[in-house]
Amino acid sequence: MTQFIEAVGIVAALLTTLSFLPQALLVLRTRNTDGISLAMYAMFTSGVAGWLAYGLMSGAMPVILANAVTLLLASTILALKVRAVLAAQPSAHGATFATSAPIAS
Repeated sequence: MTQFIEAVGIVAALLTTLSFLPQALLVLRTRNTDGISLAMYAMFTSGVAGWLAYGLMSGAMPVILANAVTLLLASTILALKVRAVLAAQPSAHGATFATSAPIAS
């Protein structure tokens, strides 16, 4: 019975990790993250890190393998999204008095 449970875990891990792969490859190839929510990816990546920690603490190999791969891919996409968001923000350099926010006294 233990082998069956392990097999179910491995199949589930493969399916969830592989289902994530097309999105990751598309973002890596195009570098376009416009359709991706920064908040969602930050939460997702944190959750995957939590599952990886859980897998490591419990010794659940399917959980460890699936979440290690997914964390690598999700972290890469999250980094690209953060970079795109930061690049889209107006720079503080060259701000004038008229465009600067007032400082509360």
